[in-house]
Amino acid sequence: MAIAIPDTNVDFLRIAKPLGILSVVLVVASIFLLGTRGLNFGLDFTGGTVVEVGAPQDISLSEVRGVLAEGGYGDAVVQHFGSSRDVMVRIPPQETDEPDQAGLEVFALVSDAVPDLELRRVEFVGPQVGDELRDQSGLAMLMALGLMLLYVWFRFTNKFGVATVAALLHDVIVVLGLFSLFQWSFDLTVLAAVLALIGYSLNDSIVVADHIRDDFRHSRMTDPVAIINQALNRTLSRTVVTSFTTLLVLVALYVFGGETMRGFSMALMAGVVIGTYSSIYVASNVLMLMNVSKEDFMVPQQEELDEMP
Repeated sequence: MAIAIPDTNVDFLRIAKPLGILSVVLVVASIFLLGTRGLNFGLDFTGGTVVEVGAPQDISLSEVRGVLAEGGYGDAVVQHFGSSRDVMVRIPPQETDEPDQAGLEVFALVSDAVPDLELRRVEFVGPQVGDELRDQSGLAMLMALGLMLLYVWFRFTNKFGVATVAALLHDVIVVLGLFSLFQWSFDLTVLAAVLALIGYSLNDSIVVADHIRDDFRHSRMTDPVAIINQALNRTLSRTVVTSFTTLLVLVALYVFGGETMRGFSMALMAGVVIGTYSSIYVASNVLMLMNVSKEDFMVPQQEELDEMP
């Protein structure tokens, strides 16, 4: 049940132009970052070894990094997960060591510095498997985008289709740009979050677009800016409540979900914020650029056929 926000009369489109310029800058910057810095692919895609250990007492990350650097694993990624007594070590594929032995060597090095250390998991992903996962993941993302675009095209056969597609692409590109900018690890859980974001963003944009289209068809006003503002105000309560409750769940997942869920929750939190913004301003700006008007929704009059001979 949506929570009503009474007497809402926000002039959303008053700042539409500067925010439109901001969106273009964000998309161009994201594409530039993806082309120059790329994504920091996790071991799921690059291959390597993951070692999870735990101890009854807190484990110092700096101490673990020190012993690993002395043992020849200076490029290892060391992180807490779950609690300060649990540590995950990720090392890239080793050219000289046997893959199965690399994890055990890491555990031996760390156990010399941390008493009562317990080995919980050793997992190796080969480079070939990582390459295949990366290719298949890219295809999955492109397929999801393609199917969504196809659905939007059939649902909105006019300018609204273009606006909704623009908002969807904007969200995905900017989220990927954030991961490239901060070099956050991009693994399979983040990919799942991006695919979920595609569905969330599409749903949000379609709800807003449906209301705008409905107002264009039934409102007595003729000014497109006034009509779009009216529709955005009508959907404001739904947009705010949906985004806020979704963010609450994601924040809880980020805080209590442990290291393995951190990238997933970060991608979706960024996506929900960006998607909420784009459903209001990106789609509206594109509609205004295409000079949307009431004439775009007029039902064509069918010519009456004279059945008389």
